[in-house]
Amino acid sequence: MRYLPLSETDRRDMLAAIGVDSVDDLYVDVPEAARRSGLVDLPTHAGEMAVEQAFVGMASKNLSPSRVPSFLGAGAYRHHVPAAVDYLIQRGEFLTSYTPYQPEISQGTLQYLYEFQSQVALLTGMKVANASMYDGATATAEAVLMALRVTRRSKAVLSGGLHPHYREVVETHARFYGFEAQVLPADPLAAEDLLPRIDGETACVVVQVPSFFGQIRDVTALAEACHAAGALLVVVNTEVLAWGLLRAPGDMGADIVAAEGQSLGNPTGFGGPHVGLFATRQKLLRQMPGRLAGQTTDVAGQRGWVLTLNTREQHIRREKATSNICTNAGLCALAFTIHLTLLGEVGLKRLARINHANAAVLATELAALPGVSLVNDSFFNEFTLRLPKDAAAVVEALAERGILGGVPVSRLLPNAGLDDLLLVAATETTTPAHRAALTQALAEVLS
Repeated sequence: MRYLPLSETDRRDMLAAIGVDSVDDLYVDVPEAARRSGLVDLPTHAGEMAVEQAFVGMASKNLSPSRVPSFLGAGAYRHHVPAAVDYLIQRGEFLTSYTPYQPEISQGTLQYLYEFQSQVALLTGMKVANASMYDGATATAEAVLMALRVTRRSKAVLSGGLHPHYREVVETHARFYGFEAQVLPADPLAAEDLLPRIDGETACVVVQVPSFFGQIRDVTALAEACHAAGALLVVVNTEVLAWGLLRAPGDMGADIVAAEGQSLGNPTGFGGPHVGLFATRQKLLRQMPGRLAGQTTDVAGQRGWVLTLNTREQHIRREKATSNICTNAGLCALAFTIHLTLLGEVGLKRLARINHANAAVLATELAALPGVSLVNDSFFNEFTLRLPKDAAAVVEALAERGILGGVPVSRLLPNAGLDDLLLVAATETTTPAHRAALTQALAEVLS
C-alpha cells in the first residue's frame, strides 16, 4: 500500500479548524519575493537509479576542496579530521536517547556533554559553558538577547568586523524582539573605535576576534569601558582553533563568548553542519540559554552525570522562555569533543602554530605579486588581500584553473564598496605545492 496519510477531506478539516482557506494562507508572513509559485523545474517522478545518476552528474560539476587546492574560509574552515573521530561517534555508549532527560539510560550522552562544556570553558577562559547551540550565528544572537535580559537595556552595538551572516541573524532578532542593533561600517582599513558608541542604553558590544577580515585585537580596554557603563562585552569567534595561540576572551574581560566550533571534528559541507559554542561568567549562569550537564554521584557513590540546568519553559511555555533554542548540536558537539581530546592541549597549540605559519608564508608570497597588497597588520590563519581587479572575477578565473582561491568579500558584503578585497585562509591542509599553485595562478590571472 502507498503511504498516503491525509485525504483531501482531512486537509479541508484541518484548514477549517485553523481558520484559513488554503495551505497558501499559512505562508502569508513569508515575503512574496521569497515564495515560489508553481513547481520546481524538475521531473515530477523518476526511478531511484535515475535520480542517483542525475545527482552524481550534478555533484561532478562542483569543485571539491578535498580534491583541489582550497583557500576558502569566511566562517567555515577545512581542517584534517582524524578517522578516529568518525569511528568513535558511532560507539554504542553515545547512541542513547535523543534528549537526555532520563540519566539512567543517557550516561554516555551526558558525560560527553559535560566534557564538551569543560573544554569550551577552558578554551574561552570562562567559568561555565552550555551543551552547545545550533551554530555560531544563532549563538551570537542568543548572546545579545541574554545581555538585554541581564542589563534590561535596549541597544546592541555590533562591530563592523562581525561576520555578515552573524550580523544579519542579530538584526533579524532585533526586528522581532524590538531592540536596536547599531551596526558599524565594515571597513578593514578603518581604526574602529567602539567606545563612543557605549551609552546608558547599551546592553552589549559585540566584537569578533579574529574579525571577519582576519584582524586580531586586544579587547581588554573595550571590556573595561563596557563594564564602566554597565554594559556587557560579547566576544565572537568563527575559527575556534585560533584559541590555541590567542588570549582567551575571558582573560580579556569578556562577559559572554559565542563561537563556531566547526573547525574541530566537523568537516566543511554545503552550509553545515556546524556547532555553536556558548560560555559566560558564573554570575550570569541563570540567564544562559540552552542546557547544562553536571557531574554528580549516584546512590552507590559512583560518579555520574545529569542535566543540572535546563529551562523547562523553552519546551512548554515559549513566551516565558530564556531561549527558544530547545536542543543542541549533539552529534557535532561529540565530534568536537573527541577531536579536541585526541589533540590535547599540546596538540591544539601545535596545530594552531602550523595554521598561522602556513598563513604567514602564503600572505608574504601573495603580497609580493604586482598590484596585490595585504590589508591586515595581524591575523591567525585568514587574511584579506586587496587586488587590482574585481575579486569575484579573480576567484572565478582561479576556479577555472582548478583552484579555490578564497572568498571575495563582495559575496558577503555586496554593497559595501569592497569589491577588490579577497579573503584567503590557510590551514594545516595547505601544502607548499598548494601555495605555489595559488601564487602562480593568481599572477597569471592578474597579468
